[in-house]
Amino acid sequence: MYSRLLAIILLLSTTVYGQIDLQKPFRECGMEGSTTIYDYKNRKWIYSNEADSQIPTLPASTFKIINSLIVLETGVVRDENEVVPWVGKTDTVLYGYRPDIYHDMTIKEAFEKSAGWVYVELAKKVGKDRYLDYLKRCGYGNQDLSGSEGADFWNFGNFAISPANQVSFLRDFYEEKLPFSKRTFEIVKQIMVSERTDNYTLRAKTGWTRYGGKDTGWWVGYVERKDNVYFFATRLIKPRSTPNRRFGTCRIEITKAILRQLQVLD
Repeated sequence: MYSRLLAIILLLSTTVYGQIDLQKPFRECGMEGSTTIYDYKNRKWIYSNEADSQIPTLPASTFKIINSLIVLETGVVRDENEVVPWVGKTDTVLYGYRPDIYHDMTIKEAFEKSAGWVYVELAKKVGKDRYLDYLKRCGYGNQDLSGSEGADFWNFGNFAISPANQVSFLRDFYEEKLPFSKRTFEIVKQIMVSERTDNYTLRAKTGWTRYGGKDTGWWVGYVERKDNVYFFATRLIKPRSTPNRRFGTCRIEITKAILRQLQVLD
């Protein structure tokens, strides 16, 4: 009787928990990386690879979240609708050829399209001293802005942040515990919206840098449901010499597959 009961318990455990395989989406994409999630209501961390979640790398365009907060708070731009004039040229070798972003652009559009040149121009006006002040006060990254010859230290150089740090920052951002005004928080939260359904709102930002002979790709953000909030940071890394045409899309596909496994997304 006891052995039969034990067998039933083991079968139920396999049925319930065997469906959760956080590494499966990485295998299906043929990618190395990790997804780090924080369950806000239950105060629970969920890792596909806990060791990787602690390793810092360049944040790439995920830095546009805190960058937008900083340029708004410092008055470098008035609001998300302010237009930044097209500079007339950009380094297509470093950033890729993207003719759809080569024109005058609002901050909102620059965030949505991840137009790097806009934030480079704004960074020149902010200056590294003011960046360092905010980064320290926000506990964001290693605060090492050396190693980058240009203004975009988030794509090149020694600046780095771990997936776990990304999630902690997003949680503080959601709670509005960072040194920014209510107005600044509201603007950035609005431009971060990438999906909205009857059941949830998803706010997120992608990132991709080709520095150091590697492709480092991110997707970070959070999902607000009626009863809970889930913060996430997915990072993929591969040698640039190893082709994978799905690298850009897999950042999002992997994250969503894991969130579906956890029943965060429908």
